[in-house]
Amino acid sequence: MTDVIKELEQRRAVARLGGGEKRIAAQHERGKLTARERLELLLDDGSFEEFDMFVEHRCTDFSMDETKIPGDGVVTGWGTVNGRTVYVFAKDFTVFGGSLSETHARKITKIQDMALTNRAPVIGLFDAGGARIQEGVAALGGYGEVFLRNVMASGVVPQISVIMGPCAGGDVYSPAMTDFIFMVRDTSYMFVTGPDVVKTVTNETVTAEELGGASVHTTKSSVADAAFDNDVDALLQIRRFIDFLPASNTEPVPEIPSFDDPDRMEMSLDTLVPENPNQPYDMKELILKVVDEGDFFEIQGSYAKNIITGFGRVEGRTVGFVANQPMVLAGVLDADASRKAARFVRFCDCFSIPVVTFVDVPGFLPGTAQEYGGLIKHGAKLLFAYAEATVPKVTVITRKAYGGAYDVMSSKHIRGDVNYAWPSAEIAVMGPKGAAEILYRSELGDKDRIAQRIAEYETRFANPFVAAERGYIDEVILPHSTRRRLSRALDMLRTKTQQNPWKKHDNIPL
Repeated sequence: MTDVIKELEQRRAVARLGGGEKRIAAQHERGKLTARERLELLLDDGSFEEFDMFVEHRCTDFSMDETKIPGDGVVTGWGTVNGRTVYVFAKDFTVFGGSLSETHARKITKIQDMALTNRAPVIGLFDAGGARIQEGVAALGGYGEVFLRNVMASGVVPQISVIMGPCAGGDVYSPAMTDFIFMVRDTSYMFVTGPDVVKTVTNETVTAEELGGASVHTTKSSVADAAFDNDVDALLQIRRFIDFLPASNTEPVPEIPSFDDPDRMEMSLDTLVPENPNQPYDMKELILKVVDEGDFFEIQGSYAKNIITGFGRVEGRTVGFVANQPMVLAGVLDADASRKAARFVRFCDCFSIPVVTFVDVPGFLPGTAQEYGGLIKHGAKLLFAYAEATVPKVTVITRKAYGGAYDVMSSKHIRGDVNYAWPSAEIAVMGPKGAAEILYRSELGDKDRIAQRIAEYETRFANPFVAAERGYIDEVILPHSTRRRLSRALDMLRTKTQQNPWKKHDNIPL
């Protein structure tokens, strides 16, 4: 028995060494941690249970049978994050560059299957060069198996991808089908084809950073939801992030002890909205002042900044926030903002996370660029997402809510549950100036007369009371009481149940 135990320890030591000391040192020189070091940081101390440590590839082509390393380039298993079970896999770049083989894929699919069966999140740490060329179609088949499980798990358990090195080919499509993608600045890249292939096919010279770095995917493509400065920061933020998410679509949202009074008044909010209707203000200030302890985890903060999305807590329970940002493009809805918010709302609806919407929107962004870019269909995504969602939805209109954008931003008409407005709210088809110039076109030559018409329109419509008279607004509330109102509304809606008509699935305007 002693000999067997010694052999076991020896085999474990070899497996834990991955590609060997030289490759581990090279990984560290690039500013990156190894797969096992990453898992140690991500998971609670001593909680990691590894599976398939001794699995090796079975390829015999290209002399591959002469090079076998236990684990085959991916570390898999389960552990806990702040006491909650998660399933994990971490690509090991020191072993065959983390490339995917048939057996490597089977290790990942085993974890995916267990996560789906046991209803717990899956976190993938990516640092790999794509398919293992020596295995050919067997590797491609492995990718297909992983992709299928990404789809089957979608909306059932949260799936999180953390890109911590190169990520190419098939290794980008699996993260693309997960719920959230996070990257590490300067050391992680995502692209379907790398710079060399791009040069060969299109004669375009581009660096890996320019083609698929964190700055590209967080600001231009919207592929990534956030980027962090290094491996350590990324993994600690993922630990923070996972606390906001339920374990599955059948579990309630997490609820943690809160020491922030739900009845807390924020008198400064009474002066948040400027007297000048064209002057911007920072909507994030409102969010930070109503969530518990000012703790807000923003999603896609560097992309489509005219709308804010992210997670906070009210009375210790997770809430998704969507808010127009007057500081950027006056908070207007454009194609990018619509897609960003629609995806976020649909995620919240998948996992029964209540949605709070703060509205200050002058309308949809006009122009040929937006129309040619499909604003109609992209705007419809957000409308569809809100209308389809059956989770509790609370809306607060702080200032402008003009035109179709008023309808889209979780209005009462598309099943908003509780709709509030501040006294500064203006709910109308359009702004007073534009409306007066259309309604009284024949008087445009008389500046004084038009000014009078604008003033009349402002008096009649540039307020929340017309909508309140019709029941479209449930209550006009004082800004400083917003946190208390949200807290009570969300508490009242805890038992909400709503069913959409039966369907195989919907046909969202993709």
